[in-house]
Amino acid sequence: MKAAVLHGQEDVRIEETDAPVLQTGEVRIRIGTALTCGTDLKVYRRGYHARMITPPAVFGHEFAGTITEMAEDVAGWKIGDRVVAANSAPCEECRYCKNHQPNLCDDLLFLNGAYAESIVVPARIVEKNLLPLSTDTAFADAALTEPLACVVQGADDCELQAGQRILIIGSGPIGLMFAALAQDIGCEVHLAGRGEARLQTAAQLGAITHEVKGEDVVAAVNANDLFDVVIEAVGKPACWEAAVELVRKGGTVNFFGGCPKGTSITLNTETIHYSNLTLLGSFHHSPATIRKALEHIEAGRIRAEDFVTVECTLNELPTIFQEMTQGNRAVKTLIHTQPDTP
Repeated sequence: MKAAVLHGQEDVRIEETDAPVLQTGEVRIRIGTALTCGTDLKVYRRGYHARMITPPAVFGHEFAGTITEMAEDVAGWKIGDRVVAANSAPCEECRYCKNHQPNLCDDLLFLNGAYAESIVVPARIVEKNLLPLSTDTAFADAALTEPLACVVQGADDCELQAGQRILIIGSGPIGLMFAALAQDIGCEVHLAGRGEARLQTAAQLGAITHEVKGEDVVAAVNANDLFDVVIEAVGKPACWEAAVELVRKGGTVNFFGGCPKGTSITLNTETIHYSNLTLLGSFHHSPATIRKALEHIEAGRIRAEDFVTVECTLNELPTIFQEMTQGNRAVKTLIHTQPDTP
């Protein structure tokens, strides 16, 4: 089969690879749609991911498709089923899983290889995080399930409620998904970010937008009234610090965007203490948020057309990643992985 293989830092090649033989509990899925992701861009730039991928390895993790083969012991599924799979599954045995924190599982099993004609889903993910699709759910919409599940995790951690005034810092796909989800909950949504097209999308999703032209997020927002909840979805230290300045007394800040390893920030301890702030971070997703995300998608609340701005073939994928490193970033790119698609 044809697949994108990560060989190292900014080195992705389209190659003919052997399709793995199915092991106990596994299924093979013909990829219907794959999507690019900010995490994949980070992996591409670094050439590896300590927990998820060691090169050379097949690449990509957001996808949906059709079951074409199953191991003999797999029950509850059939050839031709349209499905979406998460990119991981927890063990349910470690202290975090037993403490109802499966997103922090010590033994998360990760799945990569979405930029390919097909992918083999491990038994644990088949058991815990393989979900059926409604007949009218497009693969492009379903492929948003994994990133949306992370956003659902963040919204749940913040305990977002109708009527809250919230600020999202970041106009990438995660920030835009937060905007759509918070708008559906009934929040007054503000979004600070860059890029005319992305800010237009945020406005279409119901957000009040604030363009950040320099590095000063606080000045860009120019808030007369501080926010109940501030969600940082960029992953920059300066934005983390700005988030704390923009939240009201008794408010909540979610440091959702992951900063580079070894990064530190400076916070005013007096503000945190006397303003009684809640500071938290959200990581990954759980089987519960994967299912909630798909429910949002199949209800039509989250649609690929709001996030996918570029389409390409699998052969064009290395060029797409080169362009992404140079700042020519689509919100999301849809990858046609099959030779019989455009």
